[in-house]
Amino acid sequence: MGLLKNKTGHFLFYCMLLHVLVVGCESLEAPPQKKICTYVITIQTTCTWGAETSNRVSLRFGDTNSSEILVRHLNSKHLRQVDPLEPEVLDDIPRKPFQACTVDQFVVTAPCIESPVCYLYLKLIGNDDWRPGYAQIEVLEGSHLSSNNFYFRRYLPRLVWHGSNVCDSEVTPFGLKKKRKVHVDNP
Repeated sequence: MGLLKNKTGHFLFYCMLLHVLVVGCESLEAPPQKKICTYVITIQTTCTWGAETSNRVSLRFGDTNSSEILVRHLNSKHLRQVDPLEPEVLDDIPRKPFQACTVDQFVVTAPCIESPVCYLYLKLIGNDDWRPGYAQIEVLEGSHLSSNNFYFRRYLPRLVWHGSNVCDSEVTPFGLKKKRKVHVDNP
């Protein structure tokens, strides 16, 4: 009789545990899947002597809501070379990116950002120099999220992120005005 009580007790315990798990799992909702967007990244390399690179280039960009896209090896995403004066495709044959006096386009798919792109950084990993002119991000699913041009026009330092962040600024007739950040010391 004691063995039957013990089995009944275990049976009831497992039934209750199963009930709690089933009821608990029903109330859990899967997090909403973030929508995927296609980004066309346009980067111009200047015409300065020695401006080209064969090094690996990384890119990161994002918006004011801290949504960030990181491309660790931008060279492998190369799509095509375009005419710098007109947005016409010169050819669809992939060529080595980041040659002097060229404009290259890259396509990246990643989670969608929520507000317009307002910062962009490039990182050069290797031994030779590179002098980009500008970079621009176009969001195919929403042109209102695309960036303006981010200008570089200097040789990038190696192994560090280099770029600009205009997330906390506004355009005035006198140029960009950074929003003032006030730090309050709590007693």
